[in-house]
Amino acid sequence: MPLRVGDKAPDFTGISDSGEKITLSEKLKEGPVVLYFYPKDETPGCVAEACAFRDRWEDVRKLGATILGVSSDSAESHKKFKANRNLQFTLIADEDKQIRKAYGATGTLIPPRITFVIDKQGTIREVYNSQLNASNHVEVALKSLKSFQA
Repeated sequence: MPLRVGDKAPDFTGISDSGEKITLSEKLKEGPVVLYFYPKDETPGCVAEACAFRDRWEDVRKLGATILGVSSDSAESHKKFKANRNLQFTLIADEDKQIRKAYGATGTLIPPRITFVIDKQGTIREVYNSQLNASNHVEVALKSLKSFQA
């Protein structure tokens, strides 16, 4: 079962699309984080979701937040996906699925598509779980960010 609103976000370190280590606690020092889990690079729903985050990137940044995308694809796969889709945000490789497990974002056949909005203190402020409405994840995240930025 995924973590819930009000839970403390588990810290993690993962390898980014550029091959560097990314730690959630370090990113939270910069501001809130929109952490989204998606099934697989270059699949239709995941492209729609990533491009929606890309297209609203400036709106997310204006609210002081950053976006981190996580799937079990390799850093090399993420690098290609990021370049192919002109993504400005970081993608994290979770090949051993440990980050996904820590957030309860696991499934049986297809890994779930879940977005967590985490405030600067590391508290989860929003959990949006929708496999089919991929492009709505960014809208839910923006609404959540606005609610605690005001």
